[in-house]
Amino acid sequence: MADTPDLTLNPRNRRALWCSVALGAAGAGLAAVRLAHGAGFPDPAAAVGLLLAVLGPVCLYAATARVNADAHGLRSWTLLRRRNMPWSDVADLRTYVQYGRNQEIHRVSVLLRDGRTRRLPLPISVSSADRTVFDAKLHALRALHRRHGGPESSHVPVLTYRTVGHGSAVSWVLCVLLLTGAGLAAWFVPVATSQERAWAASVPCTAGTPAPESGECRSTRSAVIAGTEVGRGKRNSWLFFAGGRPLERLGVSKEGARGFHPGDGVELTLWRGRVREVTGEHHEWRERFTGGGDVAVIAAGCALAAGYPGARILLRGRGGRRLPDDEVLPSALPFAAALAGTAVWLLPLCHLHPTDPLGSPATLMWAGSGTVATLGMFAWAWHTTRVRTPGDAPGPGDEPSHGAAERFLAARFLDHTDYNPNGFGTHVVLGGGPPAVTPHPGPGRFAARQIPVERLTVTRVRRVRGSDGDAVRRDWHVAELDDAGTPVRLAAAPDDLARIIRELERSRGPHHAGRARP
Repeated sequence: MADTPDLTLNPRNRRALWCSVALGAAGAGLAAVRLAHGAGFPDPAAAVGLLLAVLGPVCLYAATARVNADAHGLRSWTLLRRRNMPWSDVADLRTYVQYGRNQEIHRVSVLLRDGRTRRLPLPISVSSADRTVFDAKLHALRALHRRHGGPESSHVPVLTYRTVGHGSAVSWVLCVLLLTGAGLAAWFVPVATSQERAWAASVPCTAGTPAPESGECRSTRSAVIAGTEVGRGKRNSWLFFAGGRPLERLGVSKEGARGFHPGDGVELTLWRGRVREVTGEHHEWRERFTGGGDVAVIAAGCALAAGYPGARILLRGRGGRRLPDDEVLPSALPFAAALAGTAVWLLPLCHLHPTDPLGSPATLMWAGSGTVATLGMFAWAWHTTRVRTPGDAPGPGDEPSHGAAERFLAARFLDHTDYNPNGFGTHVVLGGGPPAVTPHPGPGRFAARQIPVERLTVTRVRRVRGSDGDAVRRDWHVAELDDAGTPVRLAAAPDDLARIIRELERSRGPHHAGRARP
């Protein structure tokens, strides 16, 4: 084996980073001087200095990062931590894809023998422009690992948000937050229901009303509108009262502010120390109570929304027991459909019967039939999201021939070839002629490029990996082909891929037919 040189990785644009650190220190000094001389906020110079002072430590962290790889192992340095990982402890080096705003950040993830993972500070790729440099450095690290250690995989595993090994911390946080919100809303349902019923049962205050000062009865006051203000967008709308009596202003809806005019005499209805109604000669505004049904709907909605990240956690745990880290998990959309179907019957039930949804035979039947439907939908979702291993192809009777009618199957060659330049093909057409790649679902072979079946040999069929890209559907399979010594990947739905493989082998003839290895 050829000697593999040691590798030292330093941040790109290191000089610019150190200049930014110096600017940060100067900004901190500027802000300190300005504040020491009594310059308060908002002071432009102090604000600029503080901004530079905040950016300084970030640039210092990036400028001091370093990774070294040699015959002994990996060593990484950052401002806060130093790690030493011998090659004997390293199981594999993978690409870990983080997702920012309109960008993908590629980093190197180190899988240790004990199952733990560590991410190296370098190399790092923040755009497609520096992706080639990142890939070259990763391949150099993997070459050192192959020479001095024992990598588990022969290819570069890519961990994306769709793969088993990407992690589920975000899903756990969302699930816990939504369930917490559902619990808080459910706790507030009796309070809201009690307030709504108390308002409906309240009566006008009279001399015989017990303890009118408690605010449980409705009292009235006369007032005159001094002015109105209709808020723009989401801003509040206001009614202003002459003389500030019985209050200076009152927040109302936009329709309420438009319905009154300066000089209008109105009657205010007070209950529990707040104005609940404003009644004029031509318009009336009434405060809308958040009833128990509304709060119950919020609680049920939060619980159902928590089901989607929960489904992602379930699928990750279900597939993580027997799938490699870089294989793509099934989509959680079938569970989202089941949750949406549950919302159809659960939310109206919660709105109409927030405190006692099973209090009558009708609501009991409603809840029972809805629960049965929900169980059926979740059973369908569980079956749909099962992990399908590449298996047997359909029978020969399902296969087209050159003289049969054309059949367009959704499929993609994932690599640039002469018959798939720049990945233009979206379908493979079978029948009516030799197999060909087309950029459309038919009919007709317009812009079709014939597949050179005599050059292709199927080596294996596998499930989708993170390295296959996001354009490949989760439930597709990928056939690895040998195109006269060049590896080529073809992705399609499992049954369609099996039909395409059979037709490719048939077109080559019995003496050249290859056999797919699962």
